[in-house]
Amino acid sequence: MKIVAVTACPTGIAHTYMAADVLQKEAHKRNVSIKVETQGAMGIENALTPREIVSADIRMIVSDIEIEEKERFKGCTTLHYSIEEVLTNVQEIMNKCLSKI
Repeated sequence: MKIVAVTACPTGIAHTYMAADVLQKEAHKRNVSIKVETQGAMGIENALTPREIVSADIRMIVSDIEIEEKERFKGCTTLHYSIEEVLTNVQEIMNKCLSKI
């Protein structure tokens, strides 16, 4: 099982990285592989490659803004969540994602 995700928030400071952190911790608890790209004040970090996106079992965009390079996800089923949803209910979000496969 492999998940890829992009996190981004309007200011690109705290919430972008907090969401990435809670996703990684929850995936680790469930023994699920995850790679999270952050799009914050420092730009794109830990960038997802087209191959990683296409080969993932689950693709998530966790953002309250338009993400950069969104075209990489074209043709792929992608789940969208707000930053607040992930920060307040990461377990429920992960349950929803895993039930989609």
